[in-house]
Amino acid sequence: MKRNKIEGQALLSTLWIFILFNMIFRDLHQLGKKGFLEEIMTGVVNGIEITEELMLFGGFLAEIPILMVLLSRILHDKANKWANIIASVITFLVLVSAVPSADMDDIFFMIIEFVAFLAIILIAWKLPSGKKHLHFQ
Repeated sequence: MKRNKIEGQALLSTLWIFILFNMIFRDLHQLGKKGFLEEIMTGVVNGIEITEELMLFGGFLAEIPILMVLLSRILHDKANKWANIIASVITFLVLVSAVPSADMDDIFFMIIEFVAFLAIILIAWKLPSGKKHLHFQ
């Protein structure tokens, strides 16, 4: 069976899309949790008041993986390496900060996302310093 070669930048971008789908589905999955919609309507979720500033901060944090889908494809290798590593660490730390209130499905999604972040870091670390592109089989 012949394997397709996948350019490192394309693989990084695809992994960020994979992470985004997991993050979105995890959030949508919470809506089915008994009492969650009612809790949201009060403006306090897990004991935290949802303010405009908190929503703006959350928007900035959510923008990191969205931006990395694009940047993974257009940045030069050296910048791509560090942008992917730094964005992975920041995004993972933000996701882990929700662990105290995490239930079993949150932990499941977090494990999947952790593996994807680890893959991003390893692939980014292997990006060449020159203009050659890294291919994976």
